[in-house]
Amino acid sequence: MKRKIKITNRELSWLSFNDRVLQEANDPEVPLLERLKFLGIFSSNLDEFFRVRVATNKRMLQLNASAHPHMSKKEIRESLHDIYNKVVIQQVKFNQIYTKILNEFKENNVVFVNEKEINLQQNLEVRKYFKEEIVNTIFPLILDNKRAFPFLRDNTVYLACKLSNTFTKDFKYALIPLPTKVKKRFYQLPKLGGVTYMMFIDDVIRCNLDVVFSSFDYNQYEAYTIKLTRDAEIDIESDVSTDMLDKLKNSLKQRKKGQPVRMIYDQQMPKDLLAFINRKLKLNKDELIPGQRYHNFRDFIGFPDIKKTDLKYKSIEPIYLPELDHAKTMFQAMQKRDYLISNPYQPFGYVVRMLREAAIDPQVETIKITLYRVAENSNVVNALINAVKNGKKVIVMMELKARFDEEHNIYWSNKLKEEGATVLFTIPSYKVHSKMCLISRREKKDLVHYAHLGTGNYNGETSRIYCDHSVFTSNQKLTIEINKAFKLIEKFQPQNYKFKHLLVSPINLRSEFIAKINREIANKKAGKPAFIIMKMNSLVDTEMINKLYEASQAGVRIDLIIRGVCCLTAGVKGLSENIHAISIVDKYLEHARIYVFGNAGKSEMYMGSADMMTRNLDHRIEVCFPILSQEVKDEINMLLQIQLSDNCKARILDPYQINEYKPGGLPRIRSQMEFYNFLKKKYLRH
Repeated sequence: MKRKIKITNRELSWLSFNDRVLQEANDPEVPLLERLKFLGIFSSNLDEFFRVRVATNKRMLQLNASAHPHMSKKEIRESLHDIYNKVVIQQVKFNQIYTKILNEFKENNVVFVNEKEINLQQNLEVRKYFKEEIVNTIFPLILDNKRAFPFLRDNTVYLACKLSNTFTKDFKYALIPLPTKVKKRFYQLPKLGGVTYMMFIDDVIRCNLDVVFSSFDYNQYEAYTIKLTRDAEIDIESDVSTDMLDKLKNSLKQRKKGQPVRMIYDQQMPKDLLAFINRKLKLNKDELIPGQRYHNFRDFIGFPDIKKTDLKYKSIEPIYLPELDHAKTMFQAMQKRDYLISNPYQPFGYVVRMLREAAIDPQVETIKITLYRVAENSNVVNALINAVKNGKKVIVMMELKARFDEEHNIYWSNKLKEEGATVLFTIPSYKVHSKMCLISRREKKDLVHYAHLGTGNYNGETSRIYCDHSVFTSNQKLTIEINKAFKLIEKFQPQNYKFKHLLVSPINLRSEFIAKINREIANKKAGKPAFIIMKMNSLVDTEMINKLYEASQAGVRIDLIIRGVCCLTAGVKGLSENIHAISIVDKYLEHARIYVFGNAGKSEMYMGSADMMTRNLDHRIEVCFPILSQEVKDEINMLLQIQLSDNCKARILDPYQINEYKPGGLPRIRSQMEFYNFLKKKYLRH
């Protein structure tokens, strides 16, 4: 009888990852303001999870069973039931941690107060602030059975109000959308006796409900927060005709009207008010998530600076590369050797510098670049626009379907086109997710290529909080094939392209990774050194998981460092006992993809944009590139060894998904700080 291969449920694995984020919020060694931010990250993550993954599962239920070969309708229903149960458990844990954090803030003279806890003087301040700043930004919606129920916007917090008259027993319902798009979520009251008082804008409004509803004859006001999450998947036709931007804009409008997948509500809400709202929304029992007084904790990510430096992480000094800093131009430096940049420890500014220099260099003829997620104020795009103005040919592959960044990308696409850049849009049925830039420079009579390849986006804002690596190179083995990869993007005909050095999906990335794992299996059976190290965001693809199980059964040592979803089950006797999987969640977001194969003592290392997910391997244009410089390879190997030794922030990914920390000991190794110190020691000695 053939053994059934164990694949962990993707959605439950993702929720397990979000549990690790919650662990950071509960860690007493994490500064208090940072713990508050981790609550915000947890909340933001969960919103996106419902908008995308839960919504996708609900869509599956509407399909015929045969339309989704991996799961029956029964299995999808069971999965959704497990998801909602897990989310309710996490909500309880979240509320406990939040209460604990509030108490610790109080010990540090920062007190959160609601409308019932302020004194007379504070009440006057709050009412003054409401009158001057808030009242003209709120627009109540009256609810009754005579008029249509208003459309509730996705991920917007509403105050569900019950107005009543204690004498006549008359009552009315209303909704107030919180104006958080135009006003900050938090109001800082004047200090009293050295204590900082903070108040949610929710409570500022609660404090003034008598003003909001002054035209009615009621004397009692109650308000409870609710938040609806809607399906955020968008449908775009697969052609790339000239009206692609219009199609995407229309699809973005439809996203805002997607089907509800969750309503979280204050469990203190009167049953009659909850029943009235749900009767109008027609949500099922699982989709109603009981919560506490406040929702949209993602607003904690932008919590105001309360001038208490001991309650947050110290900012790190960037580590510069002396060779690049002393070089007259980036191109002169790149002629000598390859350079590795590790964000956020080292500046993303080197990328901007390369583009800025290319924009004014009379020998540069062409700049080609892929853009997936672009910063709101993008120096990268500004440098590209400057290059166009200086007569360079600039070709930008702008991925319009980068989820939740579509509007930014539409804006920058229009700016680039207006300035004269060539902007290429989405390829049918594929996303361009690769991170690469190619600069072509006329040197004497030859056209010489310089390239930048990375694991992260060309985004100066996220580079300060995402751990990514990128390489500057003029190595012709790579640059010639990078130029070929851009031609693939410009004219998508995969059958016409072959790559020797780059691994490019959907052409050879899957097949080459399978071949390299097979080689490790063969080497182990032949008594040769064999190992695999993989660092990524997500491991989901069934074929890759089964191949890693096969390698484990052959005795190949496999180390996995996976931040998020891991559908492989490590450490199961007879199946995966040679696979060791950890996840690191810390101050910065681990985002890099690195793949190392032992190759009988002549190890091969690849970095790139692709996770081991079916979409990355088959339905995106991804590029993984070999590390050909020994110095760069040594630096990345050091990072991997430090991370595999982490005994502070590494959690074991075991079959039970309980996120136990790796056993501690001395010395204590917190890998992000250890790698930063390694880079500091290496580059400051020059």
